[in-house]
Amino acid sequence: MEKIIGGRKWLLPTGLLLGLSLVFLSGCAAETVNNIAEGVGTQQDGIWVTGTGEMSVTPDVTILSLGIEARTTTVAEAQAQAAVAMDAVMNVLNDYSVAAEDIKTQYYSIQPMRRWDDGKEILLGYQVTNTVGVKIRTMEDTGSIIDAVTAAGGDYTRIGSISFTVDDPSAYEVAVREKAMADAKAKAEQLAELAGVTLGKPTYIAESSSYVPVYYDLMRAAEAASVPETLISPGETEISLSVQVVYSIS
Repeated sequence: MEKIIGGRKWLLPTGLLLGLSLVFLSGCAAETVNNIAEGVGTQQDGIWVTGTGEMSVTPDVTILSLGIEARTTTVAEAQAQAAVAMDAVMNVLNDYSVAAEDIKTQYYSIQPMRRWDDGKEILLGYQVTNTVGVKIRTMEDTGSIIDAVTAAGGDYTRIGSISFTVDDPSAYEVAVREKAMADAKAKAEQLAELAGVTLGKPTYIAESSSYVPVYYDLMRAAEAASVPETLISPGETEISLSVQVVYSIS
């Protein structure tokens, strides 16, 4: 390959040029590694802390998982029984003004039922399961809805789970976020004092939030279904938020 050096043309081997390029790149890579090792311009500089904010709030929504399970000798009969029972359940929800958008199908299946007898598989019939998730916004109706659904669906009724939550946790996140940032700053100030450095401004902030729904004892709900009224207590739910903050130091 020809190169012009000092006004004259030189013919340089391709291998030599490649070797010179590799040496140059290696030098750059070594400098980058040294900079990282020395902490030059990296996010490792400063004090890293995690702050947490928490708040206990009263739930305003019930999440109820309920359904119908029918078993009989044929698929058609099982489907028919399940459809009639589920229709009765939906009428109950409609009577309590549960909006259509607050009812969502969670699971639907048709499964054969079998057993083994002397090494032979015997078909007993079929099972149809239809489960929906229901959001109950008028929480004081929860117990009455459970009773009415159980009566409407009869022995086909299944209640999978019940929990209580906050429909819009963002309404509480401002206060929780303030607590999390205050917690992070307090930790960083203590660390800076112990290390003998001066705490600067935040250079990096990341947030994550969560809330823990309250779950109700399903066995108690099943037992209470046989009495005139099912009593439900939502309790409180925890809303928490954490922030990871990096402070500069000097």
